[in-house]
Formats: sequence, structure tokens, C-alpha cells
Amino acid sequence: MAETTQQEPRSQEPRREGRGAPGGREGRGGPHGDRREGGRGDRGGDRGRFEGPPEIDIEKLISDPLYLDNQAHGVVSRMRDMDSGTKSQLRRLYNAVRRAVRAPESERQQQFVMLRARLAYTIARHSLRSLDSLEKLLLQVTRKNEARGYERFRDLFEAIVAYNE
Repeated sequence: MAETTQQEPRSQEPRREGRGAPGGREGRGGPHGDRREGGRGDRGGDRGRFEGPPEIDIEKLISDPLYLDNQAHGVVSRMRDMDSGTKSQLRRLYNAVRRAVRAPESERQQQFVMLRARLAYTIARHSLRSLDSLEKLLLQVTRKNEARGYERFRDLFEAIVAYNE
């Protein structure tokens, strides 16, 4: 009976490994700790790279068209450097932004809240870390809940899609 109890955990173990990194067994010792620390460091390093400059100011975005253009260029250049996001993913998100802007005023904020959730999912699912600044901006726009902010966010997203072509 001891043999069957030893075999059962082994039969479950490969399934877990198939979902994770290829070095699952080696990761239990020292390499796992190194990989986790490196993962945190990598993410922290990547985030540190664009948490500073790419922070998009909603007030400047609303008032300065050149600022909007510069931010769109910045997001696209970070996408090209860091991510493998597809044009169709961006277009799908842009279409959702357009629909949210056209929603009746009473539903607009709710549409943008859901859009933020959709954007967060897309960023996480496809590792589009370059779009983190857009997610932060979308939170600001949603909290402000003004038509002008929603329209400028749409304009920014349109510019990003255009420059990414």
C-alpha cells in the first residue's frame, strides 16, 4: 500500500508542473527562491521604469493637445520596447472606449468602470505592462466623471492605436 500512496502524489505533481514554469521540480530547493526573487525584482524594475515619467496628468491631457500627442507616442514606444501586444487587442479596447463615451450620461461612469476592469484583465493576461499608465489614467478619469475627461481619454487611445499601426 505504501507504493500506491507514493504514486498518487507523483501523478498529481506533473499536472501542476505543466501549468507553471518548466523547472518546477528544481524550484523546490534554492533555484525556486532565486526565481521568485528575480521575478519580483524584474517586475519591480520594469514598473520602476515607467511609474515615473509615464504618469499621465488628466488636467494636462484635457487642456494641452500636444501633451496628449506626446503621451501617445510614449505609450507606443514603450509597447514596442516591452510588450508583444497585438494591434487587434488595442483596437478591441479602443472600440470599447468609444462605446463607453457614447453611452448615456447616466451609464457612462459604470461603462468606464467596467472598461478599467477589462483593461486590467488584458494587461495581466497578455503581459502588456506598457499600458499600466493608461489603467491609472482611466481610474483618474472615472473618478473625475466629466465628459471632457472621457473624450480626452478616447482621443489618447485613438492616437495610441494610430501610432501603433
